[in-house]
Amino acid sequence: MDTINVSVLMGGPDAERDVSRQSGERVAAALEAVDGIRVVRHILEHPNEDELRTMLEAAEARVVFPVLHGPWGEGGPLQSMLRSIGIPFVGSGPEAAHRAMHKLLTKSIAARHGIPTPPARAVRTGEPIDLEPPVVVKPSDDGSSFGVHICFDASEIDAAVEAVLATHSNVMCERYIPGRELTVGVLEGEALPIFEIRPTSGVYDYASKYDRDDTEYIANPELPEGLSAQLGAWSTQLFELLGARDFSRVDWRFDGEQAWLLEVNTTPGMTSHSLLPMAASVRGIDMSALCEGLVRRALSRTHGPIDPSLHPSAPPSRQ
Repeated sequence: MDTINVSVLMGGPDAERDVSRQSGERVAAALEAVDGIRVVRHILEHPNEDELRTMLEAAEARVVFPVLHGPWGEGGPLQSMLRSIGIPFVGSGPEAAHRAMHKLLTKSIAARHGIPTPPARAVRTGEPIDLEPPVVVKPSDDGSSFGVHICFDASEIDAAVEAVLATHSNVMCERYIPGRELTVGVLEGEALPIFEIRPTSGVYDYASKYDRDDTEYIANPELPEGLSAQLGAWSTQLFELLGARDFSRVDWRFDGEQAWLLEVNTTPGMTSHSLLPMAASVRGIDMSALCEGLVRRALSRTHGPIDPSLHPSAPPSRQ
């Protein structure tokens, strides 16, 4: 049997380094359960292209599975280096990664195509914010709820802006949408089952995402007629508009009348608490089959389709 050497990249210089390591370890373990795949783990710091090339050559990697979250690892720079090195890799290319990582850019693309998203502004030092509270102040190019502040009056806004600007150069202010937290995974251009997230604390923050075990995740929640289909259609449309590939996760808020786009993640979390693997499992795709299918798709972009008989656990490709 032909062995496929897969380099799983995790860690990196971004704030989500610990989450990335959780995701990367789970992906690596899932792939190790597949016959014919050999996994090499790489915990990255902030390599340059030559260092990354040397690392992958030493591992004799045929394909790379990057599982990094944050501006460098998910937002385009790492993807640009992998493209330059010329090795197939799982996930979106640098252009789509950049568009999705920069939330204001994603929102502007969505709005131009009639997909509802809360009004938002870039925050610049000394400039007034023309959105009435409640608002959310957050980095426009980070994830995992890092630096997110929900503000209900002007003084809270001022304090939040000062705090986020101290650690991030790209900051945004967005109208806060109360309501239900929904997410749609997209796998190879096809919408997966919708999940509703119900954090016990009331706020889906970092602790609710990764540390607590009392957050509820509801598959195929009861929604008004037609809303599930609409969210699936909008999510796959965004996947195409951004130029994403392989997989993504699209986050929404539903206020009881209207669903609102919050953001698109082109490297969804793959931890035990992560929504895309949960949604895939509802579809009957376990973690090993999910990861193997993504590896096979990445390989097919350069080397042609891999013979499915070599990998009987892989789900059928969705074109």
